[in-house]
Amino acid sequence: MRTSHRLAFAFATTAALCGMAGAQTPPTLDKIKASGTMTVAYRESSIPFSYLGGDTQPVGFGWEICQRVVAEVKKATGRADLKVNHQAVTSQNRIPLLANGTIDIECGSTTNNSDRAKQVSFAINYFYTGTRFLVKADSGIKSIADLKGKKVVSTTGTTNYQLLRKLNTEQNLGFELLAAKDHAESALMVQSGRADAFGMDDILLYGLRAGAQNPAELAVVGDALQVEPYAIMVRKDDAAFKKLVDDTLAGLMKSGEFETLYKKWFQSAIPPKGINLAAPMSKELADNLKNLSDKPAL
Repeated sequence: MRTSHRLAFAFATTAALCGMAGAQTPPTLDKIKASGTMTVAYRESSIPFSYLGGDTQPVGFGWEICQRVVAEVKKATGRADLKVNHQAVTSQNRIPLLANGTIDIECGSTTNNSDRAKQVSFAINYFYTGTRFLVKADSGIKSIADLKGKKVVSTTGTTNYQLLRKLNTEQNLGFELLAAKDHAESALMVQSGRADAFGMDDILLYGLRAGAQNPAELAVVGDALQVEPYAIMVRKDDAAFKKLVDDTLAGLMKSGEFETLYKKWFQSAIPPKGINLAAPMSKELADNLKNLSDKPAL
């Protein structure tokens, strides 16, 4: 085959593959209307955002908000008969599964930051949190400065893991950074003595502590290393679907229903153990109920 023919063939093949890739993920509302199905992703241990309840079905603050989104999708597509599938995701696979069309929306505890915004889009921010540490209450660890020579675990694929690796190198903090597949495994490593501290978003640590067999044995310590927003993920450059999700959130925030849901999941007994996180709403979140911002963390 002559060079010119090879180039033409290569160009045609590339174009066809790009077309196939585009065909795999059409605009979300079109995809859902045509298929009659929608796949909603959840996390298995991101208490209280989305996690498995006592009946092993997903529950939580983010999960409940996404059910409001599903209701709006039914209206927008005219599919009252919409079949809704549930898909568990992890920190590592949530973005690829969204990008390739396996899931249509992710309802968990995902940080909205500029780097991820290159791959996906985020709806209006619906929580704000900071990285702190879960430790044994009698460990003597009070801050990040106490971690020198210690083993620190964080969950693979999270911004917290990246932040801890960066700080450990830049500030020569001298701890050994370990990786776990999910938040539950990270917490178990502290409880079993395989790690001295678990660095993660403080609200998730409070949830894991409250759900432990003996919460008094654990403590959440340290000043917040940074403040980051959480937001629901949708596919990149899908303006119509992002608007539907944003409008759903805005409606909840303006009507006061969002605050009712917040009290239900952060300031009341929640399943499966009837724990109460007793977590007041942060100033950042209270402000965003008025601002309705989807601004990412840096």
